[in-house]
Amino acid sequence: MKLNKRFITIGLILLIFSVVGKFLWMGISNIKIDDFHPAAVIFMIDASASNQKNIEEQKKTLRQVCNLLDPEDQIKILRVSEDSYLIYEGGPMNGSGITKAMNAFTKYDKNDYGTAYGAGLKKAMGHALAMKKNGYTPAVVVIGDLENEGAIEKQINWDTLAANVSSVKKYAPDLAMMFLGAHPEKLDQVKETLSPVLGEKKLIISPQQTEDKAIRRFLHALGR
Repeated sequence: MKLNKRFITIGLILLIFSVVGKFLWMGISNIKIDDFHPAAVIFMIDASASNQKNIEEQKKTLRQVCNLLDPEDQIKILRVSEDSYLIYEGGPMNGSGITKAMNAFTKYDKNDYGTAYGAGLKKAMGHALAMKKNGYTPAVVVIGDLENEGAIEKQINWDTLAANVSSVKKYAPDLAMMFLGAHPEKLDQVKETLSPVLGEKKLIISPQQTEDKAIRRFLHALGR
């Protein structure tokens, strides 16, 4: 009799473990793991003589965005002035490297008055496409006054900008863009030009006064 009770007790324990295990397995199998995709953020920062009054605050803004990114993300920084070229690429957490690069290559030069925003955007889009091929979510962040100065062929062509961005979106549909620090009149021009292409969630614009909220929206645009 005692043996039968022992078998019954063991059977009940096994049954309980079986039921609990089944529910645990069902719960675990229904948990959705976040589909994390690292981002590649290509910054353009205006180092022209006409923008020097804003450059220190804008460098702080760039570092602020970097501090909110993930260690697995990648960034590139393009200097925009008379010409546009890459001054940093690597992780967003390399604060000292980012600061050294910007301090070295955004110094005042009275001869660097013009701006090459058009040339810079062309390079930024090329980097965005390359990083998309490598599995990153691409984004372009333009920091500066957006003034067209200097050589015409290097300036933004507002008549073709939307078509160019649309071409990039064919291969990088998750492309996000943020424009910071320009006068509202210029930002309004960006809005009218690129909203039909990028939509409200993937296009973020902001003057200096409301950059904090814009940066939070930008993180959402990256899926964070």
